Amino acid sequence: MKKASLTLLFLLVSLAAMAQIVEPVKWKSRTEKISDTEFNLVVEAKIDEGWHVYSQFTPDGGSLPMELKYHDTKGNYELIGKTKESPYKKLYSDVFEVDEYFFEKSFKLQQRVKIKNPKLAKIKLSIDYQVCQTACINGFKELTFDIPVSSNAATTPPSTDTVTIENAVSPEIKPAVTDVKAKTVAVTEPVKGKEQKGLWTIFFLSFLGGFAALMTPCVFPMIPLTVSIFTKQSKTRAAGIRNAIFYGLSIILIYVLLGSIITAIFGAEALNALSTNVWFNIIFFVLLVVFAISFLGAFEIVLPNSWANKVDRQADRGGIVGILFMALALAIVSFSCTGIIVGDLLVVAASKGGVAPVVGMLGFSLALALPFMLFAMFPGWLNSLPKSGGWLNTVKVSLGFLELAFAFKFLSNADLVLQAHWLEREVFLAIWIAVFGAWALYLLGKITLPHDSPLSSISVGRLLLGLLILSFTVYMIPGMFGAPLKLISAFPPPQTYSESPMGFGGGAESDSEQALPDGAKFGEHGIVTFNDYEKGFAYAKKVNKPIMLDFTGYACVNCRKMEINVWSDEQVLKVLKNDVVLISLYVDDKRPLPENEQYVSKVTGRKVETIGNKWSDFIISRYQTNTQPYYVLTDLNEQKLNEPIGYAPDADDYLAWLRDGIGKFKK
Repeated sequence: MKKASLTLLFLLVSLAAMAQIVEPVKWKSRTEKISDTEFNLVVEAKIDEGWHVYSQFTPDGGSLPMELKYHDTKGNYELIGKTKESPYKKLYSDVFEVDEYFFEKSFKLQQRVKIKNPKLAKIKLSIDYQVCQTACINGFKELTFDIPVSSNAATTPPSTDTVTIENAVSPEIKPAVTDVKAKTVAVTEPVKGKEQKGLWTIFFLSFLGGFAALMTPCVFPMIPLTVSIFTKQSKTRAAGIRNAIFYGLSIILIYVLLGSIITAIFGAEALNALSTNVWFNIIFFVLLVVFAISFLGAFEIVLPNSWANKVDRQADRGGIVGILFMALALAIVSFSCTGIIVGDLLVVAASKGGVAPVVGMLGFSLALALPFMLFAMFPGWLNSLPKSGGWLNTVKVSLGFLELAFAFKFLSNADLVLQAHWLEREVFLAIWIAVFGAWALYLLGKITLPHDSPLSSISVGRLLLGLLILSFTVYMIPGMFGAPLKLISAFPPPQTYSESPMGFGGGAESDSEQALPDGAKFGEHGIVTFNDYEKGFAYAKKVNKPIMLDFTGYACVNCRKMEINVWSDEQVLKVLKNDVVLISLYVDDKRPLPENEQYVSKVTGRKVETIGNKWSDFIISRYQTNTQPYYVLTDLNEQKLNEPIGYAPDADDYLAWLRDGIGKFKK
């Protein structure tokens, strides 16, 4: 009884929160005069607490970027440069696996224009945008800017007129902004803390990368050599400590300077854009494969010997300058082992933008420099340092296997952007299983490579690491047959991007298009899904099942969370597969409607030109809401079986809602 009461309360609150037109963004526009023929068009927007609007520059593959369309430009006015916007915030999306740029609380847009038609009185701007909280809304706004037409325009004060053409509502449907409290989880967190967390993550990853570089045969043997140089050159222990500290700081300075130079040359945002570029990902894939083959022992990649010789001569000068050149010599000589690690870290850091490349190089160089400083200050510790030997090559080869595996992540990024289907999920996993399986066999002594020392036995540590890698390899095998592999979900392509979305064991129904009803496809978790309302409705009548309308979006983060976390529940999935006909309507589908199917909405007054416009108009006109996700259970007369709900992260509540509606259909 208590459970039923809680479920009823959940449904009532969901109804109050979701069945309304929600407009979290309030718009103002004005015109600022620059000269008789040039003006600045200014848009100011205020965003309700907890909501965020995505920037026009947010990368593809995530939430929808803002789109600005200036009407009737030809012969009337010219846009000078791109539309400028307020500084945006950046946050990594675990769902879409890209950085997203967005505004909170408020933002400002500015576009400079040059008037060509002296009789031009107004400029019209259309804005398509996405605003999200626990729900996402695909919004549309039209703004008009007044342009002074008077011949005495020089004395005309800047216009401050504001046009408020309300979007997505008619006079009969009054907009309301509702505090959504029905078992929802906000998408956003304090962004400043998130940014700091991201930088700390970069720092620690880079620190681990520096430690890995330290354990390679190019760097590790240089520790005792460097310590012996400081010991001989320093007349007192205090001088030795001082020189060691300066040597470590010099290493840090060199790598931090490298990160700063790269950021300064390319710019933080250019680096970010580069990291998501198709050709960059392909080129970096090739470089990683080449370096991986080098780490495995096929050949050595080194900088020109002349560089190292010149630096060594400067290092022999002694003093502060000599120590600085000793640090530079370390960077050059160790390039064959550290170069690719530095490159990897810079790419990861670049994807975060801002000062991340500098922070990354700080973490890397700190891990590299600390042992040199500490052992130079305390030479006695050298006695406890492991002797150089074959284990260093084992570390280098292991890094080679890792580089080879991660190389295919870059190729996968390019493939997903191009939608070329070169590297679908099964192929990617097959490659990873082969690479990590070979690594496990190498660690267990079953494979030897060119620079390995003869092995009569392997150490316990090497055995344990080999077993760990072998276990990971076995773990990935079920992924070939449809297992989700949650431990590595960020690396392989999604399950829907595969040769067989249902897995090899899905049976005839999953692999045969002929087994699907007309207009249907296999969606998330193999659920038969319609994207066309009419065809889905006709099929529901044929099989006499209730309809579940899923108002969703390709770029709706909470829609994906519902599908991944709630629809995957065993009981929920059983209901969605067997007891309802699922019709998923994407409100951000940009494909154009045929010319004869386009129309002007009676509710919003907006021209419906795309498939997404059609479903957006449908949800507004029929259900008086504009949020996604939004779920509606209907009978075969298109009447609601119970009250629709929105984002419901509790699988038990969602299941109770499903069973409630299906139970009413059967009555």
